This record gives sequence, structure tokens and C-alpha cells, in this order.
Amino acid sequence: MSDYTLWWLAAGLAVIAELLTGTFYLLMLAVGLAAGAVAAHLGAGLIIQIVLAAGAGGAGLALLYLQRQRRPAQPSIAANPDINLDIGQHVEVEHWDAEGSTRVLYRGASWQARLQDFDASQAPPATGRYLIRAIEGSELILGR
Repeated sequence: MSDYTLWWLAAGLAVIAELLTGTFYLLMLAVGLAAGAVAAHLGAGLIIQIVLAAGAGGAGLALLYLQRQRRPAQPSIAANPDINLDIGQHVEVEHWDAEGSTRVLYRGASWQARLQDFDASQAPPATGRYLIRAIEGSELILGR
């Protein structure tokens, strides 16, 4: 079996593994293996093939890593407005208890709600209009 056949088989296995796991990291390794296959097709020696495969795969991994690091972190599911359309809606708070919790009317029902990042040593917050920041179970997490 020729060198380039082995490189292409390895690249194919990496693509199959990527499809099974859903990570782009294996796809970048497959790109590196394909670079080794192309180098073998062009008649490069084994050392050059390995260096090109490692360089292309490593560069792809580094670029993917840097791109993911620059992307802002996704909010948790409980606070993600793309998943829960109640996030970002407003409610009226008529009174707070000493623990920073209350009951509010929202969508025609009474909901248990609490103030986000409330410290019990603080005085109860002011009444008025609050924003739904997250939903944990059946409790609304409110903020300004």
C-alpha cells in the first residue's frame, strides 16, 4: 500500500470519528492528514509528509481554538432568551419580603420570584417594574 493511501485512510477515519462525536477538532486533524496525503502524492519524503500533516493539523487546531476563545460565552439555558422567550419580559412587583422574594402576576398566573444576587443583610428592594433575567424551575429571577 502506498504512503498516500495510508494518509487518505487515516483522514477518512478522522472524518468518520468527527461525524460520530460532532467536534471540529477531529476535522482539523483530518485536514492535516489530507495535507500529508497531498505531500505523498507530490513525492515528498516521509519526514516532509509528517511535518506538513502536523503543521496543517496544528494550525487548524490553533485557529479553531482561538476562534472559540474570542466568541462570547453563551448564557446558561435558564437565562438564554433564544431558548426561553420569557427572559427579558417585564413584571410589576408590588412588595418584597425580607428574603428578597415575592409573588408576581405574569401571563395570567401567580409566580414565585426572587431578586437576582440579593443579600439578606440588605433592606428589601424597591417595588416597581423588574426584568425577568432567568427562570429556575418555576421561579422567576428578577433584576433591573
